[in-house]
Amino acid sequence: MKYLIDSANLDEIRALSEYLPIAGVTSNPSIVKKEGSVPFFAHMREIRSIIGNLRPLHIQVTATDYDGMMRDAEAVFRHVDEKVFIKVPVDFEGVKVIKALRRQGANVTATAVYGMDQAFMALEAGADCIAPYYNRMEALGVDAASVIGNIAGIIAHYGYETEILAASFKQPAQIDRAILAGAHSVTVAPDVLRGIFAKQIVADAVQAFSDDWTGLYGGKTLAELADE
Repeated sequence: MKYLIDSANLDEIRALSEYLPIAGVTSNPSIVKKEGSVPFFAHMREIRSIIGNLRPLHIQVTATDYDGMMRDAEAVFRHVDEKVFIKVPVDFEGVKVIKALRRQGANVTATAVYGMDQAFMALEAGADCIAPYYNRMEALGVDAASVIGNIAGIIAHYGYETEILAASFKQPAQIDRAILAGAHSVTVAPDVLRGIFAKQIVADAVQAFSDDWTGLYGGKTLAELADE
């Protein structure tokens, strides 16, 4: 079970990587758009410098045809590094790209997955990761947890090495359901990650502990007591 940051914001990536057990970073064209007209490859290299070489960085192609997507992938390898996971939408052209990149030994994430049929095709094409869109499926009336559970079952039954990297979350409860259904990893926007800790009942409990301790020892910390 791993948590990735679904963002291209350098400040958020730095902060969240410092505080939380973050396993990597994912991006797509819509996420990059939020950062404005940044120098794209330099920006991706900066993300790489923040997370290091041992944690995965996922970058999505922008072309929509086979030749264009292959050129996009080569550009990423040249200007970022060859460890990058190339995100490829699972459409007719994309499956051909997944096959070709895997033959080259590249890391590939099959993205924009809305159903089991796409996922099964990506599995057979050899994708390293499959990214089902949780919230977007739910918005379409699809039982997203069931889809993830069924994909996980097929992976286990047939011995695929592919991992489920669930994406598209709007609330922490969706993350919980995805993990319980069998997602190996989840990639989550910074605001939703922070939302995990925005529970008033937790804040109330912490305050109660603090109040009780202050009543006994006048607000001194354990370290301060030890120094007396």
